Order: sequence, then C-alpha cells, then structure tokens
Amino acid sequence: MGKFATTRAKLVNYLNRKVRERGWDGDREPEIEMLVERLAASGLVDDALYAMSKSRSLSERGYGRHRVAQARRAAGIDEEDGAAAQDQAAEEAARSALRFARRRHLGPFADVPPDRNGREKALAAMIRAGHRFELAKAVIDAEPGSEPDLNDLQEKSR
Repeated sequence: MGKFATTRAKLVNYLNRKVRERGWDGDREPEIEMLVERLAASGLVDDALYAMSKSRSLSERGYGRHRVAQARRAAGIDEEDGAAAQDQAAEEAARSALRFARRRHLGPFADVPPDRNGREKALAAMIRAGHRFELAKAVIDAEPGSEPDLNDLQEKSR
C-alpha cells in the first residue's frame, strides 16, 4: 500500500472538492465516479487492501474491532470490502486490548490496582478504544503484574 493510499469514496470526495474549488471548463459534468471505478478496476485504488492496512495499524496501536469498524465506515468502505479487515480485528482483539493496556499502564501492566474511580475511567478508555465491555473488564480487573490468559481473553472478545 502506497504512502497516499485511499479509498474510492475518499477519492471521489477529493476530486469533487477540487472541481468545485478550481472550476470545470468541460462541456458536460466530469465523470469522476467513472474515473474512480476505472482506477479501482486497475488496482490503483483498493478498498479491501486499504481496510486491511487500517485494521492492522489500529490493532497494533491497541484499538479494538469497534474502532476498526468506525474507521472503515468513515473511509466509506462497504461491508464486503471491509469483511477481511473486520475478521482480522476480531482475531487480534485480545492482543490489541493488551497492547492498549500496556501503553496506558492498566490492568496487569499497572503498578497498583485502581480505585473505583480509576477502574471506571480505565474501562471507559478501553471501550472508547473499541474494545468490548467483557474484554475490557477482564483486562482491567487483572491483577497488576499478573500474566493474563490470552485464551480466556479471546473468549471474552467474541
């Protein structure tokens, strides 16, 4: 995937904005959708590849599958093109939650167990990051310094 990879929807929006800003001298309206579809057919614009790349990137940063779905929808990627990316995010959910917890020093990566207010804030942060409540609760409730059971967390992520 290139440095400036995009989706069909984002490219259509960009080109329409450029036509509005700079004007159009043609006899008829520009056929932007047709152009974008030709680029997609040639492989220069690939929504499925973009979705997979975005999913991997977000998962590596500790974001959950709900956040991946939100990013997919915001990029204008349909369900069909985003299916593999959503499957990948679901598969990585437990590891992603642990990455998020490690980065934020939560649950097993905390120095001390959180008080009630701290626990609620940690849960809210994990849920905003796109993790399911059951998974977030299991990670946050893990004893500091403990080794979380990845299989148990994967069950809670479904």
